[in-house]
Amino acid sequence: MATKVVAEVVEVRGTGECSAGHKPGDKLIFTEHVPAGLCRWAAGALAAPVSVLLNGGNFSWAPNGEPTQWCCPDPTETVVFELRREKD
Repeated sequence: MATKVVAEVVEVRGTGECSAGHKPGDKLIFTEHVPAGLCRWAAGALAAPVSVLLNGGNFSWAPNGEPTQWCCPDPTETVVFELRREKD
């Protein structure tokens, strides 16, 4: 079974308007490729945690693979993503 990571937008802080158009409920699927349409800044911020999850790792605060939240670096319209590992 192949592993994938689902990044779901759970919140856009600030005015709620992401300049790249991401909105709550959007789901992006990471495999060995970065999903089309993902803002390059968010892609950079998610690269390391997605790599950990794709390669079977966990985080100390979520040792059993529970979903974790990560943010893009935009200081005024911050997009919050929930990452979770799934099997195909």
